[in-house]
Amino acid sequence: MPPAATTNLGYTPPDGGWGWAVVFGAFISIGFSYAFPKSLTIYFKEIQEYFSVSYSAIAWVSSVMLASMYAGGPVSSILVNRYGSRPVVLVGGIMVSAAMVLASFGTTIMHLYLCVGVVGGFGLAFNLQPALTIIGTYFQVKRPLANGLAMTGSPVVLFTLAPLNQFLFDSFGWRGSFLILGSIVLNCCIAGALMRPVNKHVQPKPKTEAPLCNGADTEGDVVVDSSAQAANLLTEENQIEEKNQGPVHKFIDVSLFKHRGFLIYLTGNVVMFFGFFAPVVFLAPYAKHQGIDEYSAAFLLSIFALVDMLIRPATGFIGNTKWIRPRIQYFFSFAVSYNGICHLLCPLAPGYVGLVVYAIFFGLGFGMVSALLFEVLMDLVGAHRFSTAVGLVTIIECGPVLLGPPISGALVDIFGDYKYMYYTCGVLMLVPGIFFFVMHYYNYKKLGEEQRQTVTVVKRTSEETVELNMNQGDTTAHHFSQSSGHEPSMSRQKL
Repeated sequence: MPPAATTNLGYTPPDGGWGWAVVFGAFISIGFSYAFPKSLTIYFKEIQEYFSVSYSAIAWVSSVMLASMYAGGPVSSILVNRYGSRPVVLVGGIMVSAAMVLASFGTTIMHLYLCVGVVGGFGLAFNLQPALTIIGTYFQVKRPLANGLAMTGSPVVLFTLAPLNQFLFDSFGWRGSFLILGSIVLNCCIAGALMRPVNKHVQPKPKTEAPLCNGADTEGDVVVDSSAQAANLLTEENQIEEKNQGPVHKFIDVSLFKHRGFLIYLTGNVVMFFGFFAPVVFLAPYAKHQGIDEYSAAFLLSIFALVDMLIRPATGFIGNTKWIRPRIQYFFSFAVSYNGICHLLCPLAPGYVGLVVYAIFFGLGFGMVSALLFEVLMDLVGAHRFSTAVGLVTIIECGPVLLGPPISGALVDIFGDYKYMYYTCGVLMLVPGIFFFVMHYYNYKKLGEEQRQTVTVVKRTSEETVELNMNQGDTTAHHFSQSSGHEPSMSRQKL
């Protein structure tokens, strides 16, 4: 099994220390980025009645917010590469807070689209991208575990906000609740303050190489590390390629669209995201549609979030083991397929007990996918290209993220039943899961062949270099014998 993408950061990541404080900051920032749009679904039924709009129209609030968060990915990546993670997260927290305060004065559904959806979504993008990127600068060996812990922020925040939003609505209405949420989300600024830039002045481990000498024992003394030389050869080729890129490359690494693993990841994710968020968005409305009271419906989100909360760090721990990490792409493929099966079986779950069981199993699958979602991308492209890669992924994925929930809501409006929506989401998750299994097997096979070819080339080059040095030694000895008027010694002749 080929190793992960070679990452030449130029320094040794600490894999701990202040990095754990950074993980905590990312925990808060990622938590609000993903949980905030989901937690707002508590207000959907009431806002829908207030503005007299359809299911699909109200679903646009969360979908526009998520789509804006994904569309802001490249902008956030550029700002992170230019200014670092800390200031970008601080600005993002202020933007989301201002968006919720302005939305509390909304008079039309379009007002909510602009404030909560666009402004708030871009603010969440400025929270998400830096948090994901900075973990790769602090961790390398323990990176899957660190990513798993940071991604746990989403279910923890959702577990807290789901019942809190119901309480705020009962006490202050949706307008007063939005004002209070605007102050709560300022905790993202505290998270940004923890994201201190990593100390990159740590010297990398020295590389010891045996010198090439002209002597009798040279051939036996030379130690050729073919794998290391292959990695250095690939790194040099990447550096040359980067120098030949135009000015666009300074902001967007367009060469990623020639990267086989990146294209596999992107293709599967585009399909997957059409059915990824909709089951969460409509979980509480689905329960209410079946006659379940509001608090019990909101409690389903808490159950889902609790299971999600527990499985994410467990997934990071499992993904960091020596058995799973070389095959982490297969682990991700299984998680995506498992989600699809859960959605296909959801309509068969009877009553509230059935929905509780579905929330538990769905929480397991959703947590596994979320914990691995960006780790597998970093595994494919390397930490040094991750910031640009995640920006490109999010801008392309904003389409399915934007359209997924409204299309699902339209299915509910057309058929008057939620089961067709869950069937559709199940297929949209199961198909890319199978696609990932097949294509990652192909990708691993091709990577193995390419690595063996590179090692063969390096070995041949090393052998030719040694032979050339030996021939130079023979020539030197011959000239020396002619100039001195004596025959070369037996040992020199043997050389």
